[in-house]
Amino acid sequence: MKPSRTITVINGPNLSQLGSRETEHYGTTTQDELLEMIEKKASMDGFTVDFIQSDVEGELVRSINSASGSSLGIVINPAAYSHYSIAIIDALTAFDGPVVEVHISRVFSRESFRNNLVTAKAADAFIAGAGIRGYLHAMDILYELAEKTEV
Repeated sequence: MKPSRTITVINGPNLSQLGSRETEHYGTTTQDELLEMIEKKASMDGFTVDFIQSDVEGELVRSINSASGSSLGIVINPAAYSHYSIAIIDALTAFDGPVVEVHISRVFSRESFRNNLVTAKAADAFIAGAGIRGYLHAMDILYELAEKTEV
């Protein structure tokens, strides 16, 4: 395993609006509450968290690239960029650790354009429809994947 005890959690566009945006799909948990849940779990598991949220594709790419060599793995919800961002796919593919993609809502039961999740092709695992808990499940999967790559 890498010496790093840090994981990177990345949220894409509009996820800063959690708790008030389309609560029928995303629930009422705010981004701050989500971050608190993630940090609490990471701490209990012996990890720290770098949390990034941006509505700007280039900032997400830069964050992924910066995580290489310093982060055990990435949990990412690319949000709308999931459907078309080749730049994010390329950055995730170049990342030197496991990647778990998370979607809060049941993307495959929503509008048809949401069925094409191009960024998921660069992920080692994928979770959709588990609500906010999906992030916590993603962290467990990330830890397990990192252990498997340990030499």
